[in-house]
Amino acid sequence: MQKRTLKLKNVVVDGKIVDAFISNGTYARIAPNLADEAEETIDFAGGRALVPAFYNTHTHSAMTILRGYADDLALFDWLNNHIWPVEATLSYDDIYIGARLAMLEMLRSGIVCLNDSYWLPAATARAAAEMGLRGAVGLFRCGSADQTQAGYEAALAYESSLPSRVFYNIAPHSVYTLSPKQLEEIAEEARTTGRAIQVHASETADEVANCRKSYGMTPIQLLEKCGLLDERTVLAHCVHLTPEDIEILARTKAVIAHNPVSNAKLCSGMFDLAGTIAGGCRVTIGTDGCASNNCLSMFDEMKAAALTAKIRTQDPTAGPASLIYDLATRQGALAMGLDAGEIAPGKLADGILLDLSHPILSANYNLVSDLVYAADPSVVTDVLCDGAFVLRNGHVPGEAEILADARRVCARIKAHA
Repeated sequence: MQKRTLKLKNVVVDGKIVDAFISNGTYARIAPNLADEAEETIDFAGGRALVPAFYNTHTHSAMTILRGYADDLALFDWLNNHIWPVEATLSYDDIYIGARLAMLEMLRSGIVCLNDSYWLPAATARAAAEMGLRGAVGLFRCGSADQTQAGYEAALAYESSLPSRVFYNIAPHSVYTLSPKQLEEIAEEARTTGRAIQVHASETADEVANCRKSYGMTPIQLLEKCGLLDERTVLAHCVHLTPEDIEILARTKAVIAHNPVSNAKLCSGMFDLAGTIAGGCRVTIGTDGCASNNCLSMFDEMKAAALTAKIRTQDPTAGPASLIYDLATRQGALAMGLDAGEIAPGKLADGILLDLSHPILSANYNLVSDLVYAADPSVVTDVLCDGAFVLRNGHVPGEAEILADARRVCARIKAHA
């Protein structure tokens, strides 16, 4: 079906005032004073900058309803004694409501695509489809097959209802919740179905030590041995990598999803951004879930990624703004298999409109630096995904219902905690 045409007049792209003509979900032309007629034309009179949208390569959307539920704990205590027990009580509707709340929050910070891993994935896929985002939603595997089989089957049954911008990949949780045999079976399933893979890897020192003790190798080495690593695999965290791990990731072209705020909050460690980039690895940025972050702002993640890179190397030139911004935009889109992440003819029409009159952007010596080091979601006025507005004048359709549903679910969880 032909998508609508849209013309954004007098927007600032790369420091110049231009028009952007969008047709069939892509940027068709970008130039001053375009004569193209569109179904809708909006004149921004030079007051908005049009910049690439953000691509969140690791998150657990529905965990918005667990924000603040169990803070200030170590990872395995947090998971085993708090998060997994309460997750066992969540219904399809709870996860759908939590995912919608997450997507509202993500849209307000300019995120248009998520790589999501969580229970009952059909609920998250439905939320993404309805709210207009792009989504790679993981067919979640954690523990025994019985624990995830019902959600897996429901997700596959719903797949034919999804728009092309929302699709499934396979999401084995980790090497410590699945056996090597299970991981090998998942790798074979990925090869057979053509689905990509997302997995947690080398998040903590304990995870690496336990993997070495059990299998005589690091999580990265085990994942390679089981056949899970290729250019479409996204590995979340990768905080504790050996030189051999870095070589494996560079050679296989697997993607790292760096989650700096979550890594800091759970005290998982400090990711070696400079070392992995120098070693030839592909790196992107994710927010992780709201129970371990506790928000879904790519602005927060970019700043944390830049600052932790500098602290780890003791080099103020490490993690420059231009690199960090590229990881959150273009590299994230590439990791998701999307020809996007740039404002250019032929690219998918995703984008963020920024209020250039906002106090944070008032100096405007270098817009990218401002976005990485200074900005927050309040600078975002509008968001485009697939050539359509998903945030307009700071609002998302159905916000009141989303918030009311979320408050109801959270009140129930609190009452039974």
